[in-house]
Amino acid sequence: MISDVLAEAKEKMHSAVDYAKNDFATVRTGRANPALFEKIMVEYYGTPTPLQQLASLQNPEARTLLITPYDKTALKEIEKAIVNFPNLGANPSNDGEIIRVTMPELTEERRKEYVKIVRTKGEDAKIAIRNVRRKAKDDLDALNGEVSEDDIARGEKELDALTKANVDAVDDALKRKEAELLEV
Repeated sequence: MISDVLAEAKEKMHSAVDYAKNDFATVRTGRANPALFEKIMVEYYGTPTPLQQLASLQNPEARTLLITPYDKTALKEIEKAIVNFPNLGANPSNDGEIIRVTMPELTEERRKEYVKIVRTKGEDAKIAIRNVRRKAKDDLDALNGEVSEDDIARGEKELDALTKANVDAVDDALKRKEAELLEV
């Protein structure tokens, strides 16, 4: 029973860490990265559709991304979605066949702004991990009477160690992303 609670908590905490790492990848670092465009939703025949389902993304140069739509009629909508996407600062140009997105150079001020955004995302991930811990602790406390108090105490120690390991993993990913953002 205790092992089931811990296994579920471990899985959810790992998911929170993975989500945070993927979320960090969407914050740009001066290079055009297809991961930056993962969350862009394009209005396609009245339905919000992820950009990756509508076009192929290629990275020919450090600050340039080529977007080739599978359906040329979606070109204008894709361009509109890129322009309206917050915190991207990209300038798309459309030649009727492909969209060329050139990412502007990052200023020191913009880099610091991105660091703040990444820190907020990291804090959100840590809150999610602590929420998983709280629920798992409640589940362990509910087992009182079915299993010994010593077993519950051992389970709580394992849960605390698991929580610390996952919070540290988010902190490590956050430090790497900050260093990447501040690198000129």
